Amino acid sequence: MGESFKTHRITGMAVDPIHVGTGGGRLGRVDQSIVRDPVTRVPKIPGSSLAGVYRAYAAMAKDKYPDCAGQGQPDKQGKGGHCGKPDCPICTVFGFARSTGGGFAGLAAFSDAQVLLFPVATREGPVWITCPGAVRLVAGNYPDLEDDVILRSQAGSALNFGWVLLQVKQYANGQDPGPLLNKLEIPEYIRQRLAAVSDKLFSHIVNSNLEVRTSVSINPETGAAEERALFTYEALPRSTVLLWEVISKNPAHFKVGNGAVEAVNEMTKVFEVVKEAHPYLECLGIGGMGTRGMGRLRVLSPKGPSEPSAADGGKTGGA
Repeated sequence: MGESFKTHRITGMAVDPIHVGTGGGRLGRVDQSIVRDPVTRVPKIPGSSLAGVYRAYAAMAKDKYPDCAGQGQPDKQGKGGHCGKPDCPICTVFGFARSTGGGFAGLAAFSDAQVLLFPVATREGPVWITCPGAVRLVAGNYPDLEDDVILRSQAGSALNFGWVLLQVKQYANGQDPGPLLNKLEIPEYIRQRLAAVSDKLFSHIVNSNLEVRTSVSINPETGAAEERALFTYEALPRSTVLLWEVISKNPAHFKVGNGAVEAVNEMTKVFEVVKEAHPYLECLGIGGMGTRGMGRLRVLSPKGPSEPSAADGGKTGGA
């Protein structure tokens, strides 16, 4: 029956700062923090957040399935919600939940969006930093780096990265991330200003250079600032480059109810439905604080299946 799945690697760049919150305030540097990886402590966009906005925007693009966007809960009269039909491209690709008759997980799966390149202000202008853990998402093998230096294409004097001053050394063999990122459609002005640091240092630099804003709640009755309602929140800065994967499952291996999937019959068509949401990501954005100028995300490489890497043995799927 052919391959079971295909993996599509996608890169995106933040046009505006992006705030995907943790769902509540906490004691610390800011009142409303963003989601972080529990191990590396580097901010990320959860796959569930990506899946939700992809579904909503794909339904907008199709323009015929408004009830199939969102969580699919019908109203009190039982109207609306996911249709769950095998000929619905939204329900078959993104899945559906129904109180009667069960549900369907969907033919598209989304990974978390990880920070690949992070912009930092220096005395020489912005520099986009990466680390071994981020580069390994693209290339299977990349060496570990020292904790007290930053690597660039040319050695130089010490360079400030926020609160830390680091000695600049030249890449040794296999340490230049540029060639490993050639398959990604990253703008040339970013490629010319790349630098690499260790995983440990990357986490510290990223978290100390996030954008932090201060806002105040507005009283809807008076239109003035609410008393004691000042709060701060953080966000990934604009021009952060993110990497995520969309996995297209083979429709031939699944059934909706007791029948075959009718809306999409090939893995390539599954991804075609998914990528219809890409223009909306740049216009309508992702995450919270959209009314405060945040959230827009430009997709840089909406192309087909990713090239197999040495890490996965050259396989993207199988049956």
